[in-house]
Amino acid sequence: MMAAEQFSSALDCADAVRRKEVSPLELLDATLERVDRVNPGINAVIWRNDDEARAQARKVGDEIANGRNDLGPFAGVPIPIKDLTPVAGWPVTYGSWGAPDGPSEEGELATEAYKKAGFILCGRTNTPEFGPLTVTENDRYGITRNPWNTDYTPGGSSGGAAASVASGMFSVAHANDGGGSIRIPASCCGLVGLKPSRGRVPALVPGWQGMAIEGAVCRTVADAAAVLDVISGPDRLMWDNAPVPESPFSKAPGTSPGTLRVGLLSTSALGLPVADACSEALKKAGTVLENLGHKVFTVDEDVFTADAIPPFLNVVNSGLGDYEGIDWSKTEPHIRSGLEQGKQIDSLTLVHSLAELQRQVRKIVARWGQDFDVLVTPTMSIEPPVAGTVIEDVHANPDAPSLTVVAMVAFTAVYNITGQPAISLPLHVSEAGLPIGVQFVGGPWQETLLLQLAAQLEEAAPWADRRPATA
Repeated sequence: MMAAEQFSSALDCADAVRRKEVSPLELLDATLERVDRVNPGINAVIWRNDDEARAQARKVGDEIANGRNDLGPFAGVPIPIKDLTPVAGWPVTYGSWGAPDGPSEEGELATEAYKKAGFILCGRTNTPEFGPLTVTENDRYGITRNPWNTDYTPGGSSGGAAASVASGMFSVAHANDGGGSIRIPASCCGLVGLKPSRGRVPALVPGWQGMAIEGAVCRTVADAAAVLDVISGPDRLMWDNAPVPESPFSKAPGTSPGTLRVGLLSTSALGLPVADACSEALKKAGTVLENLGHKVFTVDEDVFTADAIPPFLNVVNSGLGDYEGIDWSKTEPHIRSGLEQGKQIDSLTLVHSLAELQRQVRKIVARWGQDFDVLVTPTMSIEPPVAGTVIEDVHANPDAPSLTVVAMVAFTAVYNITGQPAISLPLHVSEAGLPIGVQFVGGPWQETLLLQLAAQLEEAAPWADRRPATA
């Protein structure tokens, strides 16, 4: 594949396979060659299944050659899976030395949906141990680095996924988000990162009481929309389901969202300062939105209050008890500390925490449709930190929250609590040459509206021609 083709969108790759311009095996071999060449300097891919992937690519290629046209919209496109999410027959280590050996008997519903869509599941991407950090650093696999500047982090917890796409190894990568873990790496790596609504993507057991959700990191809004179509529900076996959209999400890009009331929020409820580059990104987004004809105004006070943090952390720490077969003595200090904190949370406290979050969510979400249609914030309050600094900090102070982690989730975690859809778009680059994302938050179940608006911004302030240093 030529250099430009290495940065093609997933939909373009699928179209090339469908037109028989490239076979699934040729596409996969080009992908693996790129991983061989680029990954040693990035450390995004930490496990590979090359033989299995090649066998699947040959099978898809044979079926296409025999006239099959029902293999899914992404037939033959390679995709890596984050090392937090089970795939049937694959090991999953959660980025931890304490993980059990052997393959998973059952895959998560999202990974099964990726298979059904025709993707070639191809290796695993790195993650912080069990996922609570906003950088991708662990004792088992080491530090994943940002393709734009390897001195810095690609974010987390889907940093391996984001680095694998930003560096051109893959056109799209599986990711998930429990406090910003899709949006933060998308911001750090110059990608599109959509966190779907609660209940939108089926899961065997939704993580963190439904506050964590599966998704992807992509280069284009069209890819984000098309991927959401293939992984979204409804699922009649789940407790909670988002309403079925009126039309496929892939139809949203290119259609008008109408004139929107857009609030710009630059102040975090946590009282943290916002880096100049992140403030500049927000201002730039506001100017583009005004030029597109939307009604843009400043929101002076955050919709979020810090009162939600303690009950949210109770849910997160309690969630560590959901893992089975873990040797906790082999886990990292901050994980063991979180587990111990989770063990101190009795069932009544957890119930009260969930009830308190629901009460606060009602007040927060009521502002959409009342005060504004879309809220726009910096994705992070800081630029991407230097790689390796966060894990060093949390290992030295495992019982205390990392201020860097707090600064990175200050604008994102609230929308995991509320369950609203939110998307990070790569609208700015700092003076240091690092991507800076801007977050757009819609009302409940309004992914279509966000995708319409995101596509407008993609056309008005394009980012597709940007390439990191590793390109």
